[in-house]
Amino acid sequence: MKLIKGGMLVLPDGLVRGDVALDGAKVARIAAGIEATDADEVVDASGCWVFPGFIDAHTHMQCWTGMDWTADSFETGTRAAACGGTTTIVDYATQDKGMTLAEALEEWHSRADGTCTSNYAFHMAMADWNERTRAEVDDMFDAGIVSFKTYFAYDHLRLDDAQTLEVLESIKDRDGILCVHCENGTLVNELQRRMLARGITGPEGHPMSRPDVCEAEAISRLCYLAELSGARINIVHLSTALGLEAIRDAKARGVDVAVESCPQYLLLDDTRYLEPGFEGAKYVMSPPLRKPHDVAVLRQAVCDGEIDTLATDHCAFNLKGQKDRGVGDFTRIPNGGPGVEHRPALIMTSFADDLGPQDFCRLMSENPARVFGMYPRKGVLAEGSDADVCVWDPSCRWTIQAATQHQNVDYTPYEGFEAQGRAKYVFVNGVLVARDGEPTGEKPGSYVSR
Repeated sequence: MKLIKGGMLVLPDGLVRGDVALDGAKVARIAAGIEATDADEVVDASGCWVFPGFIDAHTHMQCWTGMDWTADSFETGTRAAACGGTTTIVDYATQDKGMTLAEALEEWHSRADGTCTSNYAFHMAMADWNERTRAEVDDMFDAGIVSFKTYFAYDHLRLDDAQTLEVLESIKDRDGILCVHCENGTLVNELQRRMLARGITGPEGHPMSRPDVCEAEAISRLCYLAELSGARINIVHLSTALGLEAIRDAKARGVDVAVESCPQYLLLDDTRYLEPGFEGAKYVMSPPLRKPHDVAVLRQAVCDGEIDTLATDHCAFNLKGQKDRGVGDFTRIPNGGPGVEHRPALIMTSFADDLGPQDFCRLMSENPARVFGMYPRKGVLAEGSDADVCVWDPSCRWTIQAATQHQNVDYTPYEGFEAQGRAKYVFVNGVLVARDGEPTGEKPGSYVSR
């Protein structure tokens, strides 16, 4: 067995100094003091917090987005995730127009199976809703998928309101949850046209063409559709104060809505689009970075428990050779940014004065597991749970740099960020996959049927 000894265990009931025994892919025992035998492999966790492995429930690995392929494969992306302490990702398997859900799922399995360091599950993103797709929904549940996604933006992906309602109705009886990209795509298309007509072609045109009302209107609309159907919804990548107001109104009416935000909307604002040259393209993601007021409101919402999960929307494109294809036309800049490696360090550092280890566990492990059907197999340190463990050294100081990251992309939005705390040991299915932020080369990641 592997014994993780002497750490501060982050448990549902509080912080407890103790030991964790891993037997194969399961947590075998948790106790104040477990005696080691000569056959045991002992890991010294003194001075560290011991978390259940972190879960990033919003990633896009090895994916064609309509403009280009993302820079990270499942191999590179899950390796980077593990180096930062994330032991499970939930990626968006995407049905393109004319494709069946079964074909989409098979394609994502072919990309991920056998290549991953961290574990992986799939949401099923539906872009072609019809009777054939509707007939496949039960098959997706049987394949271990309990969460689905639709879009209100992007012409090659989005469904209309009636189709979205039908999706909600089709998953309700099996307690599925629908994640929705909430931006009003019709308004975005028109505002983009107006920006270009005014001669605004640089990265600054991106946030100008996707204002907060485009998000808030779509969130409000989704919440009314959820109210009509009675199904569960998950608001992904919340970025605005106005959107949060719509969520509060919906919750007051009894709508069952979970809320996700991301580090970029809690740490960065829209002044980044004004960086010299074409550097602002690094931050072209949808939704875009927002005003300092939005950042402040969302940070308070995290502290107040109004935001359930923190994910990354990791969707990496290189600045050179990919994003720079949009020089002279911001609408041609591939939308997305990297983050899967650095989320735990960013959140624990920036919220160090406001939140504690149990809060970090709730936002980045327990709640994602609960919302997406993995708890208590994952998301908690408990006997019988999966042996996904992050031993976190809160005393480690280091600097985030593109030159030393494992994400397969030529920049990071957080260049120069002074981080406090780092993943010292990371176990996936009981296998040590990262030590002091560096991979061991092991690839024990497996598909998580939910």
